[in-house]
Amino acid sequence: MGRAKDIIVKPIASKDANRIVKRLHYSGKIVNNSQLHLGAFLDGKCGGVMQFGPSFDKRRIQPLVKDTGWNQFLELNRLAFADWLPRNSESRCIAYAMRFIKKHYPHVKWIISFADATQCGDGTIYRASGFKLTGITKNSSMIRLEDGSVVASMTYTKGKHILKQGGRAGIPKGATKLPDYQLRYIYFIDKSALDRLTVPVIPFAEIEARGISMYKGKKRVKHCGDAPGFQSGEGGSNPTHSLQKKG
Repeated sequence: MGRAKDIIVKPIASKDANRIVKRLHYSGKIVNNSQLHLGAFLDGKCGGVMQFGPSFDKRRIQPLVKDTGWNQFLELNRLAFADWLPRNSESRCIAYAMRFIKKHYPHVKWIISFADATQCGDGTIYRASGFKLTGITKNSSMIRLEDGSVVASMTYTKGKHILKQGGRAGIPKGATKLPDYQLRYIYFIDKSALDRLTVPVIPFAEIEARGISMYKGKKRVKHCGDAPGFQSGEGGSNPTHSLQKKG
């Protein structure tokens, strides 16, 4: 584990988390409804952020696990870590974050997150952290404009976003849909909730089988293998929670 065990994870203010996400996340964008912001500190310097909040489309996500209450799941909607943090930092911090949520928000039973294999990666970190792969879908939401920028298609097709365009709906001329896939992962804080999963758990090998492996925005010709998971193989407003803390 090396120096990753020395990392301290603690809640931080949203404005600080958002600033770090804008600087470190590949999209450069924040998710406005994030509610829980956890910073990763090494030697007193914050080098990473995890942001959790309600899913954008809760009515579509909720049925993935039968008998889930409206407030019983969260989305890990931003995970941004600096390259200078030591190896295994992300999976170490995710493990702590799950224990933190279990302790402070016991009503939350599971966490959903998505890996963007059109621009970023196929979810190696999630697989190393005990998430289950539950969905592989072709990208239908991200488009590249003629100027090279990447945006969500709903910017031009949904509700309030259309108002920003002067009432005009429709994808701009010259825009192209990004190729490749989005992968859906679920982490079960309440392990019994896995029995209520309404979709199949997909073997990680399916990622390589479909030829959609990606790491740091680059396609991988050959998948390096599933990293072993724990299940087998800037200022904060709250007191510091150390990664070494049990439970």
